[in-house]
Amino acid sequence: MNAGPHRRKGHPFKRAFTLIEILVAFAIFSMVLMAIYACWTLILKSAKVGQDAAAQIQRERIAMRTIKEALGCVLSFQADPQNYSFLAENSDNGFLSFVARLPEMFPRSSRMVFDGFDVRRVNFAVENGPDMQRQLVLRQTPLLKELNTDEKDFPFVVAKGVDKMELAFWDLKKSEWIDEWTRTNELPKMIKIKLEFVRHNPKLPYAQAVKEEVIDIAPLPAMMVPTGAQGPNQPGGPISGVNGGAPTPGVIPGNPPSIQNP
Repeated sequence: MNAGPHRRKGHPFKRAFTLIEILVAFAIFSMVLMAIYACWTLILKSAKVGQDAAAQIQRERIAMRTIKEALGCVLSFQADPQNYSFLAENSDNGFLSFVARLPEMFPRSSRMVFDGFDVRRVNFAVENGPDMQRQLVLRQTPLLKELNTDEKDFPFVVAKGVDKMELAFWDLKKSEWIDEWTRTNELPKMIKIKLEFVRHNPKLPYAQAVKEEVIDIAPLPAMMVPTGAQGPNQPGGPISGVNGGAPTPGVIPGNPPSIQNP
């Protein structure tokens, strides 16, 4: 007589998973999930780094393009140097001021205060921002008008993280680049613009911030209109009661000593 376990015909004996096998399966499944999560996190971080780098390059390009676009529309008249003066200073901040006939698509041209005033004095300067971050700002004022209070206190921020703006001017007489432009009633033929951007990681000391320089050359297509080509009713010509030695309007205090407020 068979003493082994009794098995019915057609119902074979089935064996279940042991606890160890279930734990091993869970461990393998967890490792697969962790690997997928690590890869996904790495993809997200890489994408963010790439987007930040692309955005930074775009900001740098737009900042340089804004300056070059304004310089490409510069105006100057020899008979009215006090209002059409070309002012620039290389300092810790950097400053550039000139008069230009700006297009409708130029930043803030749609503001009501500039409606009908396409000829404006343009001021570029590097200043400290509200978050202690250096930034390149733009201020504008219609020619022969006072600088608007809102424009003075809340300028247009061209780019953040700009630590310095340096300018060099091509001198036709010397056939070389010079760092200082003192002939405010003349226009240089070309301007070399260098913007120094700072990329600061908040988790690292400021001394370890990454600095990047963007350099470009802006030719000035315009020439000063000679006195003989101007008349009393032409742009830049003598204006009764206005050009009697009036200082340059629209230049804010705290800039180069040669600039005085009206």
